Amino acid sequence: MADEERSERGGEGRGRYGAPRPEGERGEGRGGEGRGGEGRGGGMRRGRPGGRRKVCRFCADKTLKVDYKDVRTLGSFITEGGKIVPSRTSGNCAKHQRQLAVAIKRARVLALLPFSTLGV
Repeated sequence: MADEERSERGGEGRGRYGAPRPEGERGEGRGGEGRGGEGRGGGMRRGRPGGRRKVCRFCADKTLKVDYKDVRTLGSFITEGGKIVPSRTSGNCAKHQRQLAVAIKRARVLALLPFSTLGV
């Protein structure tokens, strides 16, 4: 009975909605070489593109503190548009990234740093 149902629905060589599959899709399941695997040169490279791991500036230099009044240090952690740079870009650890976000927001409220520089 299962064979009869399969033949009525289109069989195994059919794709979605009963239409025949293109030739390239038949034997290639998920995770195979059909999706830009190692054999074809596509796909993402493994490892870090920069070469070395980013380190937290505040963990590396113990004398450096996160302070909302230190505009020069905070300015290196915001973009030209005024957004806070994410930790994956800056290399900060989670603890110092949270402190940095609070310090930047405090400096913005006190008009030491801009909220946005795009509308000027």
